[in-house]
Amino acid sequence: MATALMTTPTQRPADSPARDWVERLRAVGPEGDAAVAELHALLLKAARFEIGRRSAELRHLRGGDGEDLAQQAADDALVAVLRKLDDFRGESRFTTWAYKFALLEAAVKVRRRAWQGREVPLEDEAWRTLADAGAGAGRRAEDAELFAALREEIERSLGPRQREVLVAVALNDVPIDVLAERLGSTRGALYKNLHDARRKLRGALADRGFDLGGGGEER
Repeated sequence: MATALMTTPTQRPADSPARDWVERLRAVGPEGDAAVAELHALLLKAARFEIGRRSAELRHLRGGDGEDLAQQAADDALVAVLRKLDDFRGESRFTTWAYKFALLEAAVKVRRRAWQGREVPLEDEAWRTLADAGAGAGRRAEDAELFAALREEIERSLGPRQREVLVAVALNDVPIDVLAERLGSTRGALYKNLHDARRKLRGALADRGFDLGGGGEER
């Protein structure tokens, strides 16, 4: 009797809502269609929030453009979520995990729209920025020497694509997803170019006697 009193009805695990999402999204037929529609509505809500938060970057949007961007972001986020269902490990709520895709897609689309019709800055503009930074520094002689060496090594030590990516992203503040679209590349490939360029420059400047801090990096 005591044992019977201690027995509780079988309970669903705490992560069952997340598992339900995955199972429903994988279902074929009306159940799967309903789950996809429900998820898309949630992703659209997240995309609208992110686009609204970034509205200052989109001063020139026409009426309805923001909603169009939100719809595009939700569509792309839905495709990404469905493609990556196997990657979901249940370490957070499913909706929290899925929202991240919508926020990322919305942010990317805002940056791309903000740069639409704008040219990626030329290298000459980057050098003026670099020169201005040196002119305003406290240790002017030392900094002028460092900036001169940096310019030389960007020209000498880097390959054309590494130089192009470094100048655009690090010096001219071009968003990397915008640059990836313009160059017909991917974010991952450009991040690799950027990482390799910085590593080469640090090594080249260290060889010339400049102490940039941060310890030695493998070259």
